[in-house]
Amino acid sequence: MNSKILRRGLFGCAIALAGAATMSVPGSAHHSTAMFAWGQEEALSQMKVLRWQWTNPHTFLYAEDADGNRWSFEGMSPNHLVRYGWSRRSLAPGQVIDLTYYPLRDERNGGFNVTVTKPDGTKLNQFGNQGSQQ
Repeated sequence: MNSKILRRGLFGCAIALAGAATMSVPGSAHHSTAMFAWGQEEALSQMKVLRWQWTNPHTFLYAEDADGNRWSFEGMSPNHLVRYGWSRRSLAPGQVIDLTYYPLRDERNGGFNVTVTKPDGTKLNQFGNQGSQQ
C-alpha cells in the first residue's frame, strides 16, 4: 500500500475522532434571570419547608405558606452555597422558616431565594458580602 494513501487515511481518522470527541462534550448553557424581579426583595414568614432540592445547576426550595399555598424558589448552585455556609442538610421537610426572595415577574408563587432565617435565628444568605450568620 502506498504510504501517502496510508498517511491520508490516518489523518482522516484523526480528524473524525477529534470531531466526535468535541461533539460528546456538553455545552455550557444557562438560562436568564429575567424572569425574576431582581433586586426587588420581598419577605415571607412562617413558611413550612416541603422539600429542599440540593442539585446542580441550581438548588430549589419548595414551601407552603399558612394558607396552604405552595411556593417554589430557585437558588444558587450547591458549589456556591457551600461557600456561604449551606449544606444539603440546611433545610428539612416540616421545618418552619422565614425567607426573602426576588419574585417571579409573572406573579406566580415563587422566585429566586435570597435568605432563609431558621427559628433559632440562623440566617442563611444565598449571596452578598455577609455570607451566612448565626
